[in-house]
Amino acid sequence: MMPRSSADTLFQLIQSLQKGEKRNFKLYIQRNSSNENLKIVELFDVLDKMNVYDENMVLAKMEGLKKDQLANRKAHLYKQLLASLRLLETSDNIDLQLHEQIDYARILYNRGLYLQSLKILDKTKETARAHNQYSFLVQILFLEKKIESLHITRSLQDRSRQLTLEANEVIENIALITQLSNLSLELYGWYINNGHARNEKDGQSVTEFLQQSLPPDTADVTGFYPRLYLYQSYCWYAFIMQDYLMYYRYTQKWVDLFHAEPLMMEIETANYIKGLHNLISAHFDLKNYDKFDKTLAQFELFAGSETVTRSENNSIQVFVYLYIAKINRHFLHGSFNEGLVLVPEIVNKLKEYALYLDRHRVLVFYYKIASLYFGSGDYENTVVYLSKIINWKVDLRNDLQCYARLLHLIAHYELGNYDLLEYLVKSVYRFMAKMQNLGAVEEEIFGFLRRSFQLSAAQLKPEFAKLLDRLKQYENNRFETRAFAYLDIISWLQSKINNLQVEEIIATKYRAHKRYGSTGQS
Repeated sequence: MMPRSSADTLFQLIQSLQKGEKRNFKLYIQRNSSNENLKIVELFDVLDKMNVYDENMVLAKMEGLKKDQLANRKAHLYKQLLASLRLLETSDNIDLQLHEQIDYARILYNRGLYLQSLKILDKTKETARAHNQYSFLVQILFLEKKIESLHITRSLQDRSRQLTLEANEVIENIALITQLSNLSLELYGWYINNGHARNEKDGQSVTEFLQQSLPPDTADVTGFYPRLYLYQSYCWYAFIMQDYLMYYRYTQKWVDLFHAEPLMMEIETANYIKGLHNLISAHFDLKNYDKFDKTLAQFELFAGSETVTRSENNSIQVFVYLYIAKINRHFLHGSFNEGLVLVPEIVNKLKEYALYLDRHRVLVFYYKIASLYFGSGDYENTVVYLSKIINWKVDLRNDLQCYARLLHLIAHYELGNYDLLEYLVKSVYRFMAKMQNLGAVEEEIFGFLRRSFQLSAAQLKPEFAKLLDRLKQYENNRFETRAFAYLDIISWLQSKINNLQVEEIIATKYRAHKRYGSTGQS
């Protein structure tokens, strides 16, 4: 029988623990010792030493443990691990702190100590308001109203009216937060599935959805979370529409919101990290070279802070977005060969975080790495990394799947694999047509590739120049620039015309920017 190997939830949890957390768990078990608890420590030690979960090996190492007992033993260990982690993380997590205080208030209420319960609830309410935690305010107000309506507490004379007004305010705020967070999520989901708007129909559909979903008077929206989700919604909309100036403005508002309320960096760290990532991406898209470097330096400083390093989740998010930014910096500077130094680090991190990274992030890294190799002139490794995307199930980022195939085709063109090219041109064209990713730019590229099979080396250069002239007319057309966002086709054509590497073309553009001191758009 083959060993049963899987992404077991208990095994994943144990593998995510740091040394201090493992030590804390064992101390927790010792304080609450029983025969059953001592048995789960033995199971913990067995799983902790494994590299891959293997149920048969677990049963072999746990003498006397029957297969039908293992599930209960694992469930008990999982529960105790979470209990020990909850105690360890309470002081760092506002959610857990508020939960704890509400639990205390309920315990006091159940013992008939109503005034003591109200006192805790009043303090907890202040804390929740200070940290913008409106969902907790609902629970607090619910318990306060219950106590006031069922028991004579001799509270303030106008207490019932006060609680009613507070409850209405909180409900209105939560309704607004829910509406805007739903909108933000829907728009982000559209991008994950489709990428940028492909045509006027896409653009009109997304615009109508935004307009119908926005609350009236968005200029009057106040409060941290309503503004956060409003800025995110505009950010995703602008990115989908490739309105990079609008994208920049709203990512800057997103980040500024945290700087205005620094306390929220601790509470919504992942949202702050993502805001910085989007701001850096906006500078990348607008070629704001100096602002890109400045924001990247700010991000790197935050990446080393205790807020990030004490949380595995934050560390993983920082890895993803920081390394994407570092690769993009090499794209901006034209330093592709230098950027290849990052590849082994990224590959090792992708293996280390394999249990935690979603496939979308992995696909983006593969495309970025392939683009680094392409820019450096290493077309064989370009093909290797693009093949990882092409061989993936096509169920998200259709745009990335399409342009991975197009870049894969161009890499084979550079390698001179002409026996493959005729088949690839037909195959990639059919795929992009099926995914509705064929615009005027893509049609021009495919037309050139088909014609190029019959051209001699001497005839090719003028054809490259003609294609470059034709493509440049689309640079300012919002729905015809998707290819430019994924492939720097202009620099590739310039490299063919001037007999230079793509890296040299982009580096020359960057040096020209530095020489003439342009700061880019803002």
